[in-house]
Amino acid sequence: MDRDLQQAGEKIRRRVLGNDYVDRATGNADAFGAPFQAMLNEYCWGACWTDEALDLKQRSLLNLGMLAALGRMHEFAIHFRGAIRNGLSEAELQAALVQIAVYCGVPAGVEAFRVARQVRSEMLQGEGDS
Repeated sequence: MDRDLQQAGEKIRRRVLGNDYVDRATGNADAFGAPFQAMLNEYCWGACWTDEALDLKQRSLLNLGMLAALGRMHEFAIHFRGAIRNGLSEAELQAALVQIAVYCGVPAGVEAFRVARQVRSEMLQGEGDS
């Protein structure tokens, strides 16, 4: 593994998802799951998210669309929180979710808005946003 890329990836992962989330994900990894966490830091977050061709807001929008299209709503919630942390405005998030409904289907849009409402409520209550 590329140690520098892994460390850069963990740094951006913490910036987008928060220390609490990353600490839980890595801390809960046993000997079986720890190599996967290292791969996530190096490959997903290091090789992809540290590439400066797209900024963090653009990457968040892409992830929201792809995760909704794939029906991966648990990951959608994680990345919706990340999109807020990356500075996407309410108007940008609403527009993204409407576009998801148009291109992925209304049921996907309904679910995206449901998850977004839940995440926003949790963040307003101060849960999981560090």
